[in-house]
Amino acid sequence: MLPLAFALSLLLAGQPAVADPPVVEPAAAEDPFPAGAPREDYPFVAWCYGALRGYLDLHDQVMPEVTRIEGAFRKPGTKLSDDLKVYADMQKEGGAQLALYRDAMTAAEKASLRPLNALGAAAVRKGRATWNAGPDVTKARMAQEWMSWVPPGRCERTARTLESRARLLGSAFKVNADPRAAPPSN
Repeated sequence: MLPLAFALSLLLAGQPAVADPPVVEPAAAEDPFPAGAPREDYPFVAWCYGALRGYLDLHDQVMPEVTRIEGAFRKPGTKLSDDLKVYADMQKEGGAQLALYRDAMTAAEKASLRPLNALGAAAVRKGRATWNAGPDVTKARMAQEWMSWVPPGRCERTARTLESRARLLGSAFKVNADPRAAPPSN
């Protein structure tokens, strides 16, 4: 047995050392769900719609305080008008995101075999309620929360996935439809 082990060691002596296995980084954790948000795709997108709608609707109410805060805490060399333009741009972007969420919900409702609109309406109300402030919340605190809020990144990804799956599923329900027939009017 010893001569065999010796021969094997001579054979392997000229071989390069085995490299350490590659280090595999753990997958990045997906964005967590916001507190109180539903976990299923359709109600979650509806919740996102409600939270964003509530945010956008607060614009006129919080802007006087936002203007005061931005004016009081100026960065050297910046103009107030430039900083306030960011909030106008956020309003425009928010409108585009609302359209994405609405389109995803509409596609899911059309593809579903059961009515989803009541579930969606409840989730919209729940999302919008995230902006309900108690009487002890000052205008400054509300403005600060508003200034720093962005929709969770999960909202856009989930909406795109929901719409894609709903369109695919919706077309599966139309397998027996006559392709020459006129599409139904909405």
